[in-house]
Amino acid sequence: MTILILGLVVFLGIHSVRILAAPVRDAQVAANPKRWKGLYSLVSAVGLGLIIWGWILVRPTAPQLYDPPAWGRHATLALVWIAFVLMPTANAPTGRIKATVRHPMLLGVIFWSSGHLLANGDQASVALFGSFLVWAILDLASALGRKEPAPVATKPRSDVIAVLAGTVLWCVFVVFLHRVLFGVSPLG
Repeated sequence: MTILILGLVVFLGIHSVRILAAPVRDAQVAANPKRWKGLYSLVSAVGLGLIIWGWILVRPTAPQLYDPPAWGRHATLALVWIAFVLMPTANAPTGRIKATVRHPMLLGVIFWSSGHLLANGDQASVALFGSFLVWAILDLASALGRKEPAPVATKPRSDVIAVLAGTVLWCVFVVFLHRVLFGVSPLG
């Protein structure tokens, strides 16, 4: 469990710099944006690697903390589909979804992690998905407090692409990749 927690601290820690130390982050970006992006990417990759390694080690023996509701898996499928549609819109040209939601990546993480907490009650899942849920809520609260950028013209095409691409990726993940990567089929 130590490696999983260390990975979460490293990964979510670097992703929390803007929440906890915005002036430091802004100074680093202003001084050398490429260096900041490189450091950010390196620390994120190390954290993600530790999360994956820790998950592989702890998941098979993690004690059950609660029994998920019977409907939890069905809700997870819907919540994760919404997340798969929201997350890509964060870096796409602004469509109605992005303009309305404002922070689609964070909301996507909230839907993804909440869904997984409804389907999994073991200690490793609670640590992983609970940490991401808390981080996303805190980051969203922080982001909503920052100055709003000027509105831009929306491109409906962006929404169509996000919904289609998110749905296709979700289907591939649900039908095939989740089982291959994690050994569990979300379909039962």
